[in-house]
Amino acid sequence: MREYRTAVFDNRRWQGFKPRPDDIFVCTPAKCGTTWTQAIIASLLYPNGDAPASVNTLSPWIEAKFIPADEMHEALEAQTQRRFMKSHTAADGIPWFDDAKYIVVGRDGRDVFMSMCNHLQRMKRIAEMNERALADGVPPMPEFDGDFHAFFPTWLSQDDILFHIIETYWQRREQPNVLLVHFQDLKSDLEGEMRRIAEFLDIEFDAALWPAVVERCTFDGMRGRAEEIGEFDRMFEGGIEGFLFKGTNGRWRDVLTDEEVAAYERRVSEMLPEAAARWLEGGRHALPAQPLGVEQVGSGDH
Repeated sequence: MREYRTAVFDNRRWQGFKPRPDDIFVCTPAKCGTTWTQAIIASLLYPNGDAPASVNTLSPWIEAKFIPADEMHEALEAQTQRRFMKSHTAADGIPWFDDAKYIVVGRDGRDVFMSMCNHLQRMKRIAEMNERALADGVPPMPEFDGDFHAFFPTWLSQDDILFHIIETYWQRREQPNVLLVHFQDLKSDLEGEMRRIAEFLDIEFDAALWPAVVERCTFDGMRGRAEEIGEFDRMFEGGIEGFLFKGTNGRWRDVLTDEEVAAYERRVSEMLPEAAARWLEGGRHALPAQPLGVEQVGSGDH
């Protein structure tokens, strides 16, 4: 595996991971709907709403350096139910198992930028993490001081935070154990996308439970059950309301200049194939329809 290390994560923490045949991996660039997708999977796996722990406890971020790796692996080994974990690492930096499922989540990069600005502005302990990063010889986390225009070139120049990650998973999109999910599709048709995910994961349950399963995964539903999602106060100002800030798209339209949008579009064209760029911007419905009987490229339907 290619090595990826930052102030926050280190993919060498996969060493010691013991896979199981039905493992689920949520693989996303940051701020693309990771926690949302994890909450969806938790609701599907526990349709009665009786998950044994919070989403973030059940579904750890494998690479994150917040807890010792041995402790994280021991906690995963102790789980007796079907496991689901998250990763913010590119596809060439994680192990691949034919009998596992990989859900890849994308989002328009300009919306990712806006969400990342809020994330960095509210995140605690950045100075502490950057001090350790410098001691470890890895780049520090960028800091956001409220100036979108000053921060945008810095964000756009970071290959590994979005475009490279998407490109590596796009290459694997036709594998039968890979499903592409998009933030915009979740917003426009949450129920339909949850059905796609349930089918992909081979999850079946009583149809009478379905309305509650979906309701738990609406934005308001997640914010209203913070204790079931995870502990956010330690790392983010405002707790879950600071972390799940708005859940909207298009805020960049009132912020980015025409020149910045043009720079973004140039960067996308440099980093992604045309179809991948279309998908990243608008989801699976932004891709052209294929002739009847031909699978739509990148749809994630299998």
